[in-house]
Amino acid sequence: MSATADHADERTNPAARLGFQPGQVVQELGYDDDAEQELRDGIEAITGEDLVDESYDDVADAVVLWFRDDDGDLTDALVDATTLIDPGAPVWLLTPKTGRDGYVEPSDIGEAAQTAGLSQTSTVNAGKDWSGSRLVTPKTAGKK
Repeated sequence: MSATADHADERTNPAARLGFQPGQVVQELGYDDDAEQELRDGIEAITGEDLVDESYDDVADAVVLWFRDDDGDLTDALVDATTLIDPGAPVWLLTPKTGRDGYVEPSDIGEAAQTAGLSQTSTVNAGKDWSGSRLVTPKTAGKK
């Protein structure tokens, strides 16, 4: 695919910039009515798979975690999310943008990610009301 086509995909599918691949299983946590439906549809279009929820009982290739300030403890939510994926797989933490209900301070995200053993690798615009933070576990994690 050409770079021009990649950029066109990013304009028409907001999930294109999240790096999902065809055939990947993406587990979605924290879904509610305020979630960005266009992003959810875009992930399914790229992967060719339906998003799976918290009842999925196998290892997923990635996790999409919708999180709002009043959803509880972010560190706990991130630790729970990492138990559902292999080391090195991404957790996309989706939080409301500045000024939106449920906004989460970037410093809170950084602190929770570090406490949960995750590294933040990028941040993207994930839709009209949501920002996405790509968090990953170290590839050597879990070997004790």
